[in-house]
Amino acid sequence: MRFPTTSRRSSRHSFGLLEAGLTIAGSALAAYFVSRAAVRQRRKVDLQGKVAVVAGGSTGIGFCIAQELVERGAKVAICARHERELRRAQEKLERDGSSVFAAVCDITQPDQVENFVGLVRGELGPIEVLVNNAGTIVVGPISHMDLGDFQHTMDINFYGPLHMLLTVMPEMREQGHGRIINITSFGGKVPVPHMATYAASKFAFVGLSETLRTELIDDGIYVTTVCPGLVRAGSTPNALFKGQHDKEKALFETMANTPLLTISPERLARRIVDAMVHGDAELVTPWVASVQTFLHAVAPTWSSEMISLLNGLLPSRSKSPAGDRRRSGDDIDTGDLTPKHARASETKAEQRYQHRDPGPQPG
Repeated sequence: MRFPTTSRRSSRHSFGLLEAGLTIAGSALAAYFVSRAAVRQRRKVDLQGKVAVVAGGSTGIGFCIAQELVERGAKVAICARHERELRRAQEKLERDGSSVFAAVCDITQPDQVENFVGLVRGELGPIEVLVNNAGTIVVGPISHMDLGDFQHTMDINFYGPLHMLLTVMPEMREQGHGRIINITSFGGKVPVPHMATYAASKFAFVGLSETLRTELIDDGIYVTTVCPGLVRAGSTPNALFKGQHDKEKALFETMANTPLLTISPERLARRIVDAMVHGDAELVTPWVASVQTFLHAVAPTWSSEMISLLNGLLPSRSKSPAGDRRRSGDDIDTGDLTPKHARASETKAEQRYQHRDPGPQPG
């Protein structure tokens, strides 16, 4: 059987169009990566001798970022609210002979922020790198959240970094250069059930950070918005929980210690500092957070429906009035609800990254 000549011509024409389209798409993609590499190289800075401030630098991600900055030759200053954790972090950062400035500072208090920044200027010089990392999280159903929970979370996750930004930005503009890293969350890109207060603060912070990027770049200041997913930083004891406290904590602790879904603080710190050095606009990591963020951006309706189904698998609201009470993770016993591997991973990470006071030791 012979096909009509017109059909063969039509097939060849369609194949030719497809081939041309793929060639154009490939060329465009190659041009994008080449131009992006060129731009990153042009914006690259050497951290040797640069004065870098890490707010929330005594534990977890902040500590690992401070460590990475020290290793790259920066003059580092860290601040946190708790004196003992801060001093332990300082001692660890200085083990290789480096000198790190550390001072207690509650970033929710503008006067303390101004005092800390003034001390850094006097001790190390003008600030050239700012890392906003301090944060908190309240986990539980929205039915158990009240105005105080939202105010508490916004004070630390949004207004705290804002105080630091407003204090440091004028100096950077006057210098004509600077790098700012804002540690937000993929929870500021994607709705996360049982984290309404956290999501509200992080969505606000993402919006602020991305807007600052567009304005400050004319002053030679590059703002990098970092949206990490789950990090194995041993931070569950510091988290706050409402509702069925034991179930909420157990789920949070398990998810935060599942290797394929999470990233280590050291690896995250390296990626963050690398993005800052090259003046990147955004970093979303690990791969799970990247996929979730991408899907929600291109198909928000479908994404929201899928997340709504996930919500049905989470612990239900508590029937007891005690569910309205905010409790810290270190005050909650999950019993057998947390798998042994997750608990062991959490304990190891807490010992390594949290630098908490171990309390009185047996004689």
